[in-house]
Amino acid sequence: MTHHLPPAPTDQYVALPDARLVTTRALLAARENLADTIAARAMTCIHGGAGFGKTIAVTSCLRELEPDQDIRRITFHTRPTLRTVRQELFTALELPGRPPRYAGEFDHLLKNELAARPRTLVLDEAQWLSGDQLEYVRYIWDDPYTRVAIVFVGGEGCHQTLRKEPMLSSRIFIWQRITRLTPEEVLDVILLYHPIWADADPHDITFADNHAAHGNFRNWARLTAHTHTALERTGRTRVDREVLRWAFSRLGSTG
Repeated sequence: MTHHLPPAPTDQYVALPDARLVTTRALLAARENLADTIAARAMTCIHGGAGFGKTIAVTSCLRELEPDQDIRRITFHTRPTLRTVRQELFTALELPGRPPRYAGEFDHLLKNELAARPRTLVLDEAQWLSGDQLEYVRYIWDDPYTRVAIVFVGGEGCHQTLRKEPMLSSRIFIWQRITRLTPEEVLDVILLYHPIWADADPHDITFADNHAAHGNFRNWARLTAHTHTALERTGRTRVDREVLRWAFSRLGSTG
């Protein structure tokens, strides 16, 4: 598993030709927040519901902000042990040899490595971390010699999980909650997201959002893929409600 930022083509939720990364208000805010966090070598938390675009915002902005810098990403899929967190850091930092057996030796090695040069660590799905593990991250960051910025990224529950740890939460430099696209944003950004929406009737875009996408960018990605398929199979050149209803049927939505 690579612990570097993924390549730009993987930013899209589904492989869809001509899909573009669009600049939302949340992405603009994330770009500014991440730049300020990195400059301060601080900790920040970017959180929100599933499919709202947290990970894409963070990875695309970091890729742009620090093209020549050392950024490592760790994604937690289940609740890890503290030993696992140490080992994930060891692997992400590409340290040679075998991980140390004893905690004190392990911590000394990690802190020395993180003091050697500026780093940015992205801890994705941070809601899986327990209090002890979050305290360990704070302990590493708090060392006066380490030179690391830490970006916590997480879904529902991440904000509450970090807030439960006073010593950590009091050190969070910036909190950013990413929410659904507003109806106004949908009309602004979906037109730019993919060419099939460029000449669509705005009322049909609103119809699609109300019945299937609900301001969720992951939903919009799936809907766009199915709508694109419907246009190709029917030979139609413009989105209409019949095409949309066929796409809704694949998403388990009705219109």
